Amino acid sequence: MVKIRLTRIGEKKVPLYRIVVADAATPRSGRAIATIGTYDPNTDPSTVVVDVEEAKKWLANGAQPTTVVRRLFKQAGIK
Repeated sequence: MVKIRLTRIGEKKVPLYRIVVADAATPRSGRAIATIGTYDPNTDPSTVVVDVEEAKKWLANGAQPTTVVRRLFKQAGIK
């Protein structure tokens, strides 16, 4: 199963995340199939940058977003 989820790339106590498409069995910071955006919770308000076309393509192909990514997609106006 393919999931759309977050991968942490930030430093200690300064989280920064990539929104990635990855196989459900891979580790959190493991190899990703594609990177479709970023999420920065440190800014006020939080910054979400998503490639809308890529996200819609992966959702149409059956990729399942996690609950956090689903909430971020709603913020970005996807689905």
